[in-house]
Amino acid sequence: MEHRIKVILGAVCLLVGLLPAHIRAQVRVGVGAGRATEAPLSTDELLNYASPKEYEIAGLTVTGTRYLDPNSLVSLAGLKIGDKIRIPGEAVGSSVRKLMESGLLDNVELFATHAGEGKISLTFRAQERPRLYRVSFGGVKKGEQDNLKEKVKLNLGKIVTNTITKNTQMAVRKFFVDKGYLNTKVKITTIPDSTRNNATMRVLVDKGQKVKIAKINFEGLNEVDESAVRMKMKSTKEMRFGRVFSPSKFVPKKYEEDKQKLLEYYNKLGFRDIAIEHDTIINDGARAITLNIKLSEGHKYYYRNIDFSGNYLYTAAQLRSVLGVTKGDVYNPEDLEKRMNGNPGQDLSSQYMDLGYLYYNAQPIEKSIEGDSIDLEIRIFEGKQATINRVILNGNTKTSDHVVMRTVRTLPGQKFSKTALIRTQRELATLGYFDPEKIGINPVPQADGTVDIEYTVEEKPSDQIELSGGWGGYVGFVGTLGLTFNNFSARNIPNLKAWKPLPAGDGQRVQLRFQANGSQYQVYSLSFTEPWLGGRKPNALSVSASHTVYKTFYDANNPASIYQSLQGRTPTGSYTNTAFTVGLGRQLKIPDDYFSLSNSISYQRYDLNNLDLFYIGYKDGISNNLTFNTTLSRNSIDNPQFPRNGSSFTLSGSFTPPYSAWRTTTATEAPKDKYKFVEYHKWMFDASWFQTVFGKLVLNTRAHMGFLGSYNSRTTIGPFERFVLGGSGLAGQGQFALAQDIIGLRGYDDRSVYTADYDRAVDQQSRSQGGVVYNKFVAELRYPVSLNPSATIFVLTFLEAGNNWGSYKQYNPFDLKRSAGFGARIFMPAFGLIGIDYGYGFDKIPGVKDKASGQFHFTIGQQFR
Repeated sequence: MEHRIKVILGAVCLLVGLLPAHIRAQVRVGVGAGRATEAPLSTDELLNYASPKEYEIAGLTVTGTRYLDPNSLVSLAGLKIGDKIRIPGEAVGSSVRKLMESGLLDNVELFATHAGEGKISLTFRAQERPRLYRVSFGGVKKGEQDNLKEKVKLNLGKIVTNTITKNTQMAVRKFFVDKGYLNTKVKITTIPDSTRNNATMRVLVDKGQKVKIAKINFEGLNEVDESAVRMKMKSTKEMRFGRVFSPSKFVPKKYEEDKQKLLEYYNKLGFRDIAIEHDTIINDGARAITLNIKLSEGHKYYYRNIDFSGNYLYTAAQLRSVLGVTKGDVYNPEDLEKRMNGNPGQDLSSQYMDLGYLYYNAQPIEKSIEGDSIDLEIRIFEGKQATINRVILNGNTKTSDHVVMRTVRTLPGQKFSKTALIRTQRELATLGYFDPEKIGINPVPQADGTVDIEYTVEEKPSDQIELSGGWGGYVGFVGTLGLTFNNFSARNIPNLKAWKPLPAGDGQRVQLRFQANGSQYQVYSLSFTEPWLGGRKPNALSVSASHTVYKTFYDANNPASIYQSLQGRTPTGSYTNTAFTVGLGRQLKIPDDYFSLSNSISYQRYDLNNLDLFYIGYKDGISNNLTFNTTLSRNSIDNPQFPRNGSSFTLSGSFTPPYSAWRTTTATEAPKDKYKFVEYHKWMFDASWFQTVFGKLVLNTRAHMGFLGSYNSRTTIGPFERFVLGGSGLAGQGQFALAQDIIGLRGYDDRSVYTADYDRAVDQQSRSQGGVVYNKFVAELRYPVSLNPSATIFVLTFLEAGNNWGSYKQYNPFDLKRSAGFGARIFMPAFGLIGIDYGYGFDKIPGVKDKASGQFHFTIGQQFR
């Protein structure tokens, strides 16, 4: 006969004491009989705690599931057929607890049936939790919904649990609290679909209004100016009219960060004991709060005695000299940390790590504090020297290993060097082939006392396409097509498999460029650079060639005719320029290895045919310009796209043969004979400094100077290679491009800045010839919008001043034309650097500019001057 007994044991069974509260209410344990062959199991036998009985599990089953595997659930319960358990006993409660803690089930019931002498069968009746089918948001805008989905990251198909629901609610609320909506309320409703065991999560959001800061009150400010304290709280500002860039919304996370910045600021000033005693948030209504912050400034501390212990390699006096902290200096823990570990090559750690002491460690200890004085002891552990075992390179999928390894300054067999490690990181960034923000360095110490250095790089597109158009002065519209391959491989040209689309990976540079506006103006140029000639040393070989053709189709006395159609007309004059340059540069070791020296020889052939190019009556003839150039430079800039630190200096001199030493000229000599061989010496100086002001804000200051001269007083300075100042620096296309140096000065018209005596009519012609001296000074504040290598974007504001003089008698370095403005730059690997600026010129230029005005300037490529 079949018996069935069902007893709810939730308050009686041992399970009550074993299960967590949130599980107990979901579990029912019962007793029953199954097949007719099974003997009945009495309730007394199950509830007899005084005499628990041992049973052997004869059967284990799971019922009630549709999507979960019953066998997998049985394994989760921790029981198997043949196990011996005591009833009542912990094994029963433990099996139910494990099933519930898996998070897969919403409810579990356990039934037991007698299966014979000393044997028992157990059946788990399970109710599955629904799976997430869809998430919908209410009370928020479409854009906010998209951001929420990305922020919350709920995976569809995931089992819906109370934890997931609660975490979602907290994440949604935090999303809006971080935007200033402190009173955000979030309600989540789960709508199940029992037919498919799915559930839809409905998230209802009531943002309320943004909470702003009506007032910030400080108490305890005695030693530090209140305005300085308020400035340090950059993201926590009071409401006031006109506040745009730093809104006064209250964001708890930003507020906590600002409090920490405030404490750090006090620490820098020597207030070691600074503390925020308490801060209070007073709700002034649904839309505003008041912050009351009470500070305890304490004393301002100073260094007294600085001692060292554990140092054997250097004396205490030597270490004090490197540390650069003396008695009486303000106690500044942040500055001390930088002096110990933050300035590669100059800090305390570099003194040891540059000699291979990888395991060096120094710990500053406040030995004693008396009044406002602190005695410091720096405890040093020197350790043993480590030798580099292996150099491992990862991530260079395009660039050949030898191109990367030749820039690495940490080679196997050398002693470990911190400065060499940081310098290698800079060299890899300046190659231009890798994302400078993702260059990784990982020293891996080995058991034998050596160290492996692992470099990780990420390739970025480095080739560029220039496709642009612009107005080129007298020649009108000019189109430009340029191709630059920055990581070319000449040796793989015969290897057709390496053409993807061109052979690449050896670090060579090939540039092709074509400019034209039709038949009137055309420029063709080709250059090739091998940065490591021979492959052993950084000796850079460069070869370039260019050809320019310019034709006039109008009467020089009627310039307006340039706008007439050129179709079917015969040119009235022409100018061609053919140029070849060969250069060789090498890296120097003295004064340091940031210096380089390059020398080049160039030849230019100017051919004039019925065209007065320089307004001096030189209309027909051929001029030859053979020049030797030598350039000494130093470059320590950390990043070519957006530098934050470092500097660049360049001093160059260009010299033609002194033809006047063996030939004589007369005042009546024809220009074609006088300028058959161009003669001059030219000096250029360019300097640029980069310094991080704070955060990501960078200050760039620049100075540029140029001087053009003759070898003796008998020879006047010719019209070639003069300086033209004004505008974007891109003007001068057409007939002027290769005969002069074009220098930009924002806020003024192209080619307009020139100092001369305007009482003479000839000075308008002098302006067209250009100056023999120029000075230019620039200060820029730059801030990055995006440092993504696929599109590096930064905005800037600038102050600029410069001038151009037609003779050394007129030269006055304090007579500068000033301007100011703002702009933006975007660097894309495929197109290079593109910029737009608005400049406002403050000074008048006689004959050109009658009053101050502003104008926009467009630039392509890196502007060096």
